[in-house]
Amino acid sequence: MERLWSTPDAPPVPLSPWREKLLRIGNEALDLIFPPRCVGCGRVGSWFCDRCMAAVEPVPEPVCPICGRPTPDGQICPFCRSHPLHLNAVRSVALFKGPLRSAIHALKYRGRKQVAVPLGSLMASYLTRPRESLDVIVPVPLHPDREKERGYNQAALLSAEVSRRTGVPMAPGVLARARYTRPQVTLSARERMENVRGAFECNDRKIAGKRVMLVDDVCTTGATMDAAAQALWKCHPEHVWGLTLARAVWEPTKSIPLELTIVRESRQTVA
Repeated sequence: MERLWSTPDAPPVPLSPWREKLLRIGNEALDLIFPPRCVGCGRVGSWFCDRCMAAVEPVPEPVCPICGRPTPDGQICPFCRSHPLHLNAVRSVALFKGPLRSAIHALKYRGRKQVAVPLGSLMASYLTRPRESLDVIVPVPLHPDREKERGYNQAALLSAEVSRRTGVPMAPGVLARARYTRPQVTLSARERMENVRGAFECNDRKIAGKRVMLVDDVCTTGATMDAAAQALWKCHPEHVWGLTLARAVWEPTKSIPLELTIVRESRQTVA
């Protein structure tokens, strides 16, 4: 299979000079009025500072060639043998811990939409030759009620930044949530799969024969990405890959993902 991803420390895809200049001018104007503060450490100056960016921990190699979970030998992991995903492969840029964990929680639960720019650039830098290997980027959608409550879809914000930096078009309307589901974070692996089974529908037959990349913020068991991919396959794409910003710490032998403890801590902090 063609390799879509590089190591997370690959240099970011550069913007054209005039786009970079316009972006810089706009950000500088906003920063004069509302100085950004790093969501990882609290330092004034940027939404995600260079020090916190450097502390982002890549997913250690080797990984399962299907789900991207770290494995001792790089072979297909036991979970994928018993629960094969409906994707060509899924990869995550970094581990869901440290400053990155704080940044994702700020994006999802504290309304810090601006953080999607540095986090999306991190995802874009992870890809190799995206224009030659991909036709379209599809964010994993939220249910309309949940998106209305939050005010935005974090996966769509990340996808937009990846699209802007790679030149691969984004198609947010391809997938839709067919029904409301419980938050995945409180569920076991089996419950997660049942919770999102049939939760998505594909609304655009134009992806037939296309090479599609699904984008989401965090992957734990892969259940959400898998359910979204199953809906996409009904529209007959050529390939469906998955890319998430972070990989949560989780062991298939545990009934409840360790991510639950992390999110509970985050919500207590927000409260």
